[in-house]
Amino acid sequence: MLHSITFSGPCLGEMTFFIRGTLKAPTIPALFFTDTWIGFHSVDNLTVTGSGYLDGQGASAWHYNDCFKNSQCLPLPSSLRFDFIRNSKIQYLSSINSKKVHINLFACNNIDISYVRVSAPENSPNTDGIHIGASTNIKISRASIGTGDDCISMVSGSQNIDISEVICGPGHGISIGSLGKGSQNQNVMGISVRNATFWNTENGVRIKTWSPSWSSLASNISFQNIIMKNVGNPIIIDQKYCPHCPPSGGESVSKVQIRDVEFNDISGTSSSKVALSLQCSKLVPCQNVKLVDIDLAYKGLGVLAIASCSNVIGTSYGIQNPGGCL
Repeated sequence: MLHSITFSGPCLGEMTFFIRGTLKAPTIPALFFTDTWIGFHSVDNLTVTGSGYLDGQGASAWHYNDCFKNSQCLPLPSSLRFDFIRNSKIQYLSSINSKKVHINLFACNNIDISYVRVSAPENSPNTDGIHIGASTNIKISRASIGTGDDCISMVSGSQNIDISEVICGPGHGISIGSLGKGSQNQNVMGISVRNATFWNTENGVRIKTWSPSWSSLASNISFQNIIMKNVGNPIIIDQKYCPHCPPSGGESVSKVQIRDVEFNDISGTSSSKVALSLQCSKLVPCQNVKLVDIDLAYKGLGVLAIASCSNVIGTSYGIQNPGGCL
């Protein structure tokens, strides 16, 4: 059993934490005075590794996540949180049943995350596998993530993120956003997702922005060599994101500019009829979107997958299944 703790720098020289055995978080949310179970703050040259398990014991607290219905909502903790960490590695760890985000990065630079395993039930709320905000030069590779929210999420200020050889499922896929909420208008640039597999996820690769929203930019984004297995929304840009707004049926009024996006060599099966959906903003249409060798089939018997696009300026090359979008 380990209660909430944060290790703060600066530290002289390299620092390595080995996690072995199974560490268990308290089951009572009131014991957490911050949004962190195990935290690291302001450290350079840090390595967090080991063959151990971090057991967040999230089932004891997941019902507290709905702040819209619970006026006494408590700040549930991320299992691992890294703030202002530079030139560091996170390797060979397993995180299960986090109360909230499993691995949370904020204001970090030059971080290598590899050989990590994340697991939580698909109905567990807000249990993102890896969440990245205001961070640069982040590399994620050889990870297996199954959870109740995004396998990997990148929000405002995420730049130069390289994601490869990730298995995602169950979960909500790999998401950029939600962008444009409040005054968080830092740009998102230089995102690469390649050699990934999605199975039984709600979404595949997704860019989402709030509507209405503040102005910002999401650009230089690439999704390449990706396999979808029974995925709800394999390819999706959603600039109408507002899950708790009443349905309006109107045009998106997002002010987030999305441009220079490429979907390349994406194949497999969709569990929904609309396998490709690019719903961009009427105010700032998506610019320079490329579809290259897209081959997605709907699992429904005798029904072809379809594509749906609005307010998109771009081009398509090679195989286009479903076709007729750009």
